[in-house]
Amino acid sequence: MKDLNYFEISNIIKKEIKNINFNLEMQNEGRIINVFDGIVRVYGLYSAMYGEIIEFIDNIIGLVFNIEKNNVGIVVLGDYKQLLEGMKCKGTGKLLKVPVGLELIGRVVDTLGRSLDGKGKIKTKNTDLIEKIAPGVIFRKTVNKPLNTGIKAIDSMIPIGLGQRELIIGDRNVGKTSIAMDIIINQKNKDIICIYVAIGQKKSNIVKIVKKLEEYGAMNYTIVVASSASDPAIMQYLVPYTGCTMGEHFRDRGKNALIVYDDLTKQAWAYRQISLLLKRPPGREAYPGDIFYIHSKLLERASRVNENYVRKFTNGKIKKTGSLTALPIIETKGGDVSEFIPTNVISITDGQIFLETNLFNSGIRPAINVGLSVSRVGGSAQSQIIKKLGSGIRLSLAKYRELESFAQFSSDLDEITRKQIESGKRITELMKQKQFNTMSVAEIAILLYAANKNYLDDININKIFDFEKQLIKYYNRNYKTLINLINNNGKEEYIENFKKILKIFKEKYR
Repeated sequence: MKDLNYFEISNIIKKEIKNINFNLEMQNEGRIINVFDGIVRVYGLYSAMYGEIIEFIDNIIGLVFNIEKNNVGIVVLGDYKQLLEGMKCKGTGKLLKVPVGLELIGRVVDTLGRSLDGKGKIKTKNTDLIEKIAPGVIFRKTVNKPLNTGIKAIDSMIPIGLGQRELIIGDRNVGKTSIAMDIIINQKNKDIICIYVAIGQKKSNIVKIVKKLEEYGAMNYTIVVASSASDPAIMQYLVPYTGCTMGEHFRDRGKNALIVYDDLTKQAWAYRQISLLLKRPPGREAYPGDIFYIHSKLLERASRVNENYVRKFTNGKIKKTGSLTALPIIETKGGDVSEFIPTNVISITDGQIFLETNLFNSGIRPAINVGLSVSRVGGSAQSQIIKKLGSGIRLSLAKYRELESFAQFSSDLDEITRKQIESGKRITELMKQKQFNTMSVAEIAILLYAANKNYLDDININKIFDFEKQLIKYYNRNYKTLINLINNNGKEEYIENFKKILKIFKEKYR
């Protein structure tokens, strides 16, 4: 065998080096040093970022929540009991995304967008980040189009506009969820996609809500995103952001969407639990210092956006506005709105619908305290006809509240005061409304007209409900064309028709 000289050896080595295929893969790895109550502390992961997805064994994932000097605090999205000290994990460099799109309509999903309704896997084409920056001021449009709730007291005195954030607040079991469900049911055939977010509720309650929405045909345009009380705290904390991302998808494509967060008090509890387990410094009522921020960054995403914003997401194909209207729900204790979480959310939102226990117990449903309730959008988000007729109703109720304490001495009052009290009683009775009995703009308008023009004065208070029922029945049977016109454009010029209608009906009713 011929000896190789060093030139040949050198050439062979160079040739081999050129043929080497360097497929280097950088991995950010760490090792578990502690596991407890859904929290994992990891040594390593030096380039981890806040909110990054971390992969463990058996497809278990977690989110980075704390970045400290010697370790990283991770909240596990799954069964943390399978994880042990010493196990390896790796960073993905990705942030959490959830499925979005039309395929989700009619489905019940969890925090990660997985099916909960037993109807099979949801095949969506698109995903989006669970946390996003809210649209800037330049891209926002004025809130001046009404979102009709079908609830007389709200549409006439506390109007909600497309893109608004209106808080529903009150004690436990005073009808907060009932109002939210009625508003969703009333959006039927209005081209508004609804998202109902259930946070920390019993599974049995979630099932009841879904069944009611199905019964009234509301699931045809509704997505239910649920995280029950038995789910880990992290899933309850993240579920409102999941629902918001799903709603933003429709808003950014020129559609109108409505989202209900039921309720954000439980989300705050979940976040407090996570923060205490991560040993973050507690503040007022043991909440962490950024508790205000977690609600503001969520609710600020609700908005009405202009055509330029929609063009960005549709490559210029769609040239119209879109909106995401938010109805957060907050639970109080003993009617105290000065507690930490209620005051935080009140300061973020554009108004509140306050439900009072005393009104609820006295049989007034919905138990809305009109004096404490407010909409900061006001009449700009009302149809013309409701705006014209509703102002008189609010004024009459305000006068009645001032004089209510004197009602027991009605025999000693002057005639004007007595009439104001009697009128207030009848309007209060008229504002009562059963659940799942929403009304159109035209129906609410004629009832407001009847109250304003004193058509209720000679009717016994106990007969107000019967009068309303018969009037609406007569109205719908004989004036369909007028009703359609009012529902479509809501112009105040149609008010002049009501005098004739009520005159004829009053004669028949007697």
